[in-house]
Amino acid sequence: MLAGEKRIAGSPSGPLAVFFLAGFFALFFSVFAMHSHALLRPDSFTILAEKAGGAVVNIRTEKTAQSQDRVFRHFFESPFGENDPFEEFFRRFQGDNNHQREFRRQSLGSGFLISEDGYIVTNNHVIEGADKIRVRLKDGEEYDARIVGRDPKTDLALIRIEADRKFPYISMGDSGALRVGEWVMAIGSPFGLEQTVTAGIVSAKGRVLGSGPYDDFIQTDASINPGNSGGPLLNLDGEVVGINTAIAASGQGIGFAIPVNLAKGIIAQLKASGSVTRGWMGVEIQPLDPTMASYHGMKEAKGVFVVRAIEGDPAHRAGIRGGDIITHINGQQVEDTKDLILKVAAARVGETIEVTVVRSGKEKKLGVTVARRDDAGELKKESAPEPAVTEDALGLSLRVLDENMAERMGVDRDAGLLVAGVAEGSAADRAGLRRGDLIMEINHKKMDSLKSYEAVLKRLKKKERLQFLIQRRGQFLVISMDREG
Repeated sequence: MLAGEKRIAGSPSGPLAVFFLAGFFALFFSVFAMHSHALLRPDSFTILAEKAGGAVVNIRTEKTAQSQDRVFRHFFESPFGENDPFEEFFRRFQGDNNHQREFRRQSLGSGFLISEDGYIVTNNHVIEGADKIRVRLKDGEEYDARIVGRDPKTDLALIRIEADRKFPYISMGDSGALRVGEWVMAIGSPFGLEQTVTAGIVSAKGRVLGSGPYDDFIQTDASINPGNSGGPLLNLDGEVVGINTAIAASGQGIGFAIPVNLAKGIIAQLKASGSVTRGWMGVEIQPLDPTMASYHGMKEAKGVFVVRAIEGDPAHRAGIRGGDIITHINGQQVEDTKDLILKVAAARVGETIEVTVVRSGKEKKLGVTVARRDDAGELKKESAPEPAVTEDALGLSLRVLDENMAERMGVDRDAGLLVAGVAEGSAADRAGLRRGDLIMEINHKKMDSLKSYEAVLKRLKKKERLQFLIQRRGQFLVISMDREG
């Protein structure tokens, strides 16, 4: 022992002290880890419900509807048919009308305040066609509300109540930061039961329900029922991450909410102008599958395949072509077709966005000036091709496009060769080629004439693999086969 060193009786020293110290820290971090894990599930949602509840409102609407009174009419139908001797009597008694009558239809929904001056977010279907909108707050105060703007495409609406007071409101969160399995809470008026609080987790993100091109729903198992529509879905910080909007009719415990990140831009436009303007590039697109990605030299199937750039529209003017693969918008990865639609729709009209495309295995960056989307526009469908004549060693009957066929298919005359027939049991048949397919490339060689097709076949060796880039009913795909002879 060193001079001046003092040992406490019974205290460990040397290796034994290290052992006890290590054990202490192991126990400490173990308890800390257990505590942190426990925090993943809150003991109570009370504080969150109290904090947000004051900004959640009950919405009642009245709509005027007309209906033919079938029951009333039934009592005045005659057993004598058309030759009714009492026809004149009943006409005088009833009046000459179709028994149309007006009635008031009431509906219930939810909403939430987003500012102290009375702006409320709800679903479009809650207030659509309403003659009168009445809003009731948690404190029991009731107000008439007016529609500021609505967007049926995303089922969002903005209404406002006005009074000489400041209203409680909820802040918008970041739905992009939500993770599957994270706790969320819903507040609303299911079946008219105001201020009902339910909790659950995020079951999935990016759900597509087929309600429109902007489907991107959050799925949750927090109980959502009729009347919850328009109410907030909250994270544990009390921020709105979604707007409750739909339930699965055939399932229990499955609800859907519009992500707040999608809603933010819509709400801002509704507040500013009462309507929504969306961006438009003018491209026909399809999903990018792994086969197509591999054909174009890409390692991952991330992006969107361009079927056609509509002539005269922004993408066409910027130089985007059919066959390009869009991978990024303003440097952000484009995951799939839905992601591209949402990114372009969110762009401001007149804004020039940088679009990255892969063309023939190389990246190109093009500036596209966004136009206004016209949702009324529809694309023409291709007509059935005409029959054909010749047949080759692969079992294909091919023909060159004429002007009429090219126009009907929405392509240039030299876009490819039309498959007019496929011999049953042939190599082409086994590979999956079909009558009506348009062969655009073989092994990256453009098929703009029968000579180009014959030249490719002549250069191929026996058993060499063929890759056909084809267009089938507006969709592009790659079909592979081995040449057998």
